[in-house]
Amino acid sequence: MAVFGRLSLRARLTVAATAMAAVGLAVGGVLWLVAMDRALLGALDETARRQGDDIATLVESGRLPDPLPGFGVAVAQVLDGDDRVVASTPGGDRLTPVVAGDDLAAVRSGAAIDIDGTRLGQPEPLRVVGIVTDTAGEPRTVIVAVSLEEQQRSVRFAKIGVFGGGLAITAALGALSWLVIVRALRPVDRLRGGAEDISGAGGGHRLPVPAGGDELSRLATTLNDMLRRLDAAAARQRAFVADAAHELRSPIAALRTELEVALAHPDAVDPHDTAREALVEVQRMARLVDDLLVLAHLDNPRPLRRDELVDLGQLAVEITEGVRDGRVRVRVDSGGEVFTRGHRDSLSRVLRNLVDNAVRHASSQVTVAVTGDDGAARVSVADDGAGVRPADRDRIFERFARLDDARDRDAGGTGLGLAIAREIVVSHGGTVVVEDAGPGARFVVTLPPARATIGAPEAVS
Repeated sequence: MAVFGRLSLRARLTVAATAMAAVGLAVGGVLWLVAMDRALLGALDETARRQGDDIATLVESGRLPDPLPGFGVAVAQVLDGDDRVVASTPGGDRLTPVVAGDDLAAVRSGAAIDIDGTRLGQPEPLRVVGIVTDTAGEPRTVIVAVSLEEQQRSVRFAKIGVFGGGLAITAALGALSWLVIVRALRPVDRLRGGAEDISGAGGGHRLPVPAGGDELSRLATTLNDMLRRLDAAAARQRAFVADAAHELRSPIAALRTELEVALAHPDAVDPHDTAREALVEVQRMARLVDDLLVLAHLDNPRPLRRDELVDLGQLAVEITEGVRDGRVRVRVDSGGEVFTRGHRDSLSRVLRNLVDNAVRHASSQVTVAVTGDDGAARVSVADDGAGVRPADRDRIFERFARLDDARDRDAGGTGLGLAIAREIVVSHGGTVVVEDAGPGARFVVTLPPARATIGAPEAVS
């Protein structure tokens, strides 16, 4: 087995296929030889019995000649009730029966037996059958012995033919199996070669797809789809890392500048102003790092737990009460109790991000509306600001997306709030879109509805 395991896949498959073919041929050959041997013996017995019947007819008619006609048999004898030879073919013993004792009893019962040919001075064994008859009320037994030489010669030739033919067929099947397996595995070699050309950096390379639409073709298609997804994920990761590095560089550079100026000109800089400005940059970095951690958690394939019953109206009130901006008035318009099932903290982050985004871009007012029906639970956040152009309504949900000067980092955003909101909503089986509020923009979150039940459990963390 160790040697077999060191062989190539082609060799192992060829050896296995050839071995199975050889075993099948061997079993078939043995069964055929056994059937042939029995058929020849049956034919030989039938011939001997037919000749014995002819002699028995002569015995019953009282016209028994002496010597008996041979009919091509080796020896034929007629025995009386005392097992004495009454008549025999030429060359047969006229004193001693061909068989005696148990052998004679067996042939009288209808069996056919084999005996050594040396009893009659012949090199080949003999096949003996017996026919029981009588004449004038006296029992007679006709013994017919025929040579097995022709039968054994035929069996020997058949064995040689089966052995030689089996070897030839096995060799031919082995060669054919090798050719078929080599041809079948050729696409695998091409796939392996294509895989060697693909580097970890991606680059859009794909595996060659074999023609024919078979299992290998479907495997190559599946692997190419996987490579396409991996390339897309790698591209997103590289872009994300580059954007994150770029976003972190700005507050770090600003903080470094503040500290260097304070150290270089201690008399010209107010320490409190320096600390306050440094704190602003630190808070900006903290928000960015926090958003990056949230996105990393959302990118985890493990889904969020969605086993909490969440009152969206109550959640909207809690979020708006935490808004501290005297420039913009935030109000909640709830049409009754609207429930969904989801991760409460994540849904709270969605509303907080949407409300913060609306407050930053509103002129004077932000409206949070909660509505529900049998088909969906909806939360809309509308502002009366400049709005979002139709061409940008998909792009604003991309990570680090900023559309214009009014939506830059100085406004307090990290460029990740809307991306985080969309990721969370999608993970909850919902959608988020932006519409024209006339004036301003309206973000609409649609989630699967849920019914509140009496005695429902509190939110699960």
